[in-house]
Amino acid sequence: MSDIRQVGVVGCGLMGSGIAEVCARAGVPVLVAEADPPRAAAGRARIESSLERALAAGKLDPAGREAALARCSVTTDLDALRGCDLVVEAIGEDVGAKLSLFATLDRVVAPGAVLASNTSSIPIARLAAATSRPGAVLGIHFFNPAPVMRLVEIVPGLRTEPEVLVRCEAFVTDVLGKVAIRARDRAGFVVNGLLVPYLLAAIRMLEAGHASADEIDQAMVLGCAHPLGPLALCDLIGLDTVLGISEALYDELRDPAMAPPPLLRRMVEAGLLGRKSGQGFSLHG
Repeated sequence: MSDIRQVGVVGCGLMGSGIAEVCARAGVPVLVAEADPPRAAAGRARIESSLERALAAGKLDPAGREAALARCSVTTDLDALRGCDLVVEAIGEDVGAKLSLFATLDRVVAPGAVLASNTSSIPIARLAAATSRPGAVLGIHFFNPAPVMRLVEIVPGLRTEPEVLVRCEAFVTDVLGKVAIRARDRAGFVVNGLLVPYLLAAIRMLEAGHASADEIDQAMVLGCAHPLGPLALCDLIGLDTVLGISEALYDELRDPAMAPPPLLRRMVEAGLLGRKSGQGFSLHG
């Protein structure tokens, strides 16, 4: 039996709410912290809606839905996370915000607690350096939508203690029922190190006028059996998130394939963020 009995999640957007739902459905009490009451209410509603969809799809029965809801609480007080055994950070890909949050969590949670990040691109060692417990910091990277996607990347930093790595890996696999792979602490880890250059290449192809957005997506769905085209996938992820990941990858690796195309920057500056705004590469409002 896992010794992680209470999980905290900071951030209740798409990823944070999904992680919270995964924990709650696995029988683990979870406390989600958000910045203010409106965001906390929106996060709670997001979890409830996702559980309703699972119920409608026959993946959850009414009793399971009620039990999961009962295990999930939302707060605006980071101090409430004091009793958690594991706290997962799931805020936006902003290095400064994450460093500040990890420093705060280090002061708030108990000495034996593990601090994890759901970052998709920022090196774990950099986040761990903001704390007094670098041995208890690692990456636990879920994929969107977290309740559906089976994979989780486990990313130890240079100073992550082996027992912390094993403990969290067992929690992810044995309790949450996910498939875990270990990734080195390199920007992008495994999945985004492969995925992001592909997404950026599709944006450059569109930008250069070689094909339309629909043609690019159709080519990869029908020609390569991908479930979703690259531009539709960008819209699902969020163009602001794709930009943030791209910038982090390019900042560390200086690989031209990782550099954000001008069109991606313009889309984000215009507020065309994909599904979260209703308009993007494959969405037109």
